[in-house]
Amino acid sequence: MAGLPGRLAKTAATGLLAGAVGGFALITGELIAARARRYAKPTMGLALRTSMGPQSAPPLRLVLLGDSAAVGVGVEWLSDTVGGQLARLLADGGPDGGQRHVLLSSVGVAGSRSSDLATQVARSLLGDRPDVAVVLIGAYDAASGRRPEDASGHLGQAVRRLRSAGVQVVVGTCPDLGASRSMAPPLRQIAGVVGRRMARAQARAVEEAGGVVVDLATETGAVFRADAGTLCYDGFHPSADGYRVWAHALYPAVAQAASFRSA
Repeated sequence: MAGLPGRLAKTAATGLLAGAVGGFALITGELIAARARRYAKPTMGLALRTSMGPQSAPPLRLVLLGDSAAVGVGVEWLSDTVGGQLARLLADGGPDGGQRHVLLSSVGVAGSRSSDLATQVARSLLGDRPDVAVVLIGAYDAASGRRPEDASGHLGQAVRRLRSAGVQVVVGTCPDLGASRSMAPPLRQIAGVVGRRMARAQARAVEEAGGVVVDLATETGAVFRADAGTLCYDGFHPSADGYRVWAHALYPAVAQAASFRSA
């Protein structure tokens, strides 16, 4: 009997080790399966520049920067992208009732990480300077295992450059990766935790740089978790309905930035 506690401890340790190994193998398998999925790609027909609203209305230059969300991966029509839907809301005036002639452009690149924003900022400042910039970034930083502090540092630098050029900046932080259907549990839950850490670091960096933060995970995560129709066929990128949810979450901050710029 004297050796029983030792044997129990050894058995428990062996069980924990086996569970850890089994869990690692499970997550590894899910990672391989997630990477092997067929994901949506950018639609070449989507225009990167367009205008909406009456030309007699006050002009507003709106530019989108960031990853696949900034170019609308997952949909086929410009009007279904975040930029297209934001431009339409701004052109129609939304709740404030004032129409605008919105000149929309995007310099985003699918798959971009925060370290890629420097080039996008330079492109966005070429020619006529934008009035409002909307930055959508973070999902690929989180998915690739980038340290939140490193990724948010690059984001903060980009926001600071835009603000020093007189551009109003609204940043949609990392969305709720735990709502993705392209990953199975428990990998989905892990992704959700990683994404939230990324969003918190982003929010701090953006506020310090003088930008406005919209926490997409907090504002829209519950909708994406409840409704699979907010994602396109790949279970990762938003559908037209998903981009609409994001656009309406971003709109109050973007409209306020536009009004501030006009004033």
